[in-house]
Amino acid sequence: MPIIAGIDLGGTAVNYTLIDENEKFLIEGLCEHPARSKEGPAICLQQIADGLVIAAAKAGVQLSDITSAGLDTPGPASATGVFSARGSTNFVHAEWSGFDIRAGLEAKLGIPVTYLNDGNAGALWGHFSLFGASAAASSISAIIGTGLGGGVIIEGRVVTGRKGFGGELGHVLIPYQSIPGIEGIVPECNCGRTGDLESLCSLTAIGRTILPYFLARHPEHELAKAGDKASKLVRGMAERGDPLCRDIFRVQAHALGLFFDEMVNTFDPDALIVGGGAIETGKEFQAWFIDQIRAGMPRQRVEQADIPIVIMPNGDTAGSRGAAIEALKLVRR
Repeated sequence: MPIIAGIDLGGTAVNYTLIDENEKFLIEGLCEHPARSKEGPAICLQQIADGLVIAAAKAGVQLSDITSAGLDTPGPASATGVFSARGSTNFVHAEWSGFDIRAGLEAKLGIPVTYLNDGNAGALWGHFSLFGASAAASSISAIIGTGLGGGVIIEGRVVTGRKGFGGELGHVLIPYQSIPGIEGIVPECNCGRTGDLESLCSLTAIGRTILPYFLARHPEHELAKAGDKASKLVRGMAERGDPLCRDIFRVQAHALGLFFDEMVNTFDPDALIVGGGAIETGKEFQAWFIDQIRAGMPRQRVEQADIPIVIMPNGDTAGSRGAAIEALKLVRR
């Protein structure tokens, strides 16, 4: 039976998965290999090929059984995998500028390769976990990490857009002034916008904007003495019930609620999906966070109020699994 590989290429590591034509994943958990992306395309592509040998052995299949592959990387890149002239965010070697990584990997491996950016790949995995690879359903995924990634899946297909920037959900502006308890806040994003989703709903937003805002009002809080580590401590303290840290996550959830309301009224999706390191927590905190997203959403129409909000499973492997699913869909077509 033909096997399809999913390859999630990051700045420092490559994560692999394998899937068969029956939609069964052959690798559970992480299967990582160093990326060596800082050394340029030639070395990095060889690393990917070497790691695929290891992944095949881990799954107990022959390398020759792998007949196609899906690749995902950080952007900016075109919908077909051509990096920006400035290179990708995590690929600083000069030779990455304008590099066609999909075609390069296809030539290296000698098999067909599909391409998605990492946010869209994660979104596709979240969609698949609910609906499978063949379902003609629609979903919106928001993946909360250092920034805010995600994707839009319409009738089972990833929306990539004209230049590959479809699904850049973090830079959608939201009416953040309606969130209670943050009067006077000015959330600025790395992209230069004020008040987009990423400017309030990301780890960067916690460190740059939300935590300083609350600490200025509660200078006695223990995080005021934590220095540069403070933002990374917020999630754990919020999960344990610290009121200030819960308030920070309430703000993020309400921002997400405003965003999801915009998506509901734009796409009328079958599901809203939340993933990323920010909510890789216990079930109780995840349920509380979803309740807060609901609380932050304006009143929905009766016909739309039942759209489920779900947590994306297996967050660490979301990229590789989504990339594999995209390749599987191409094989089926």
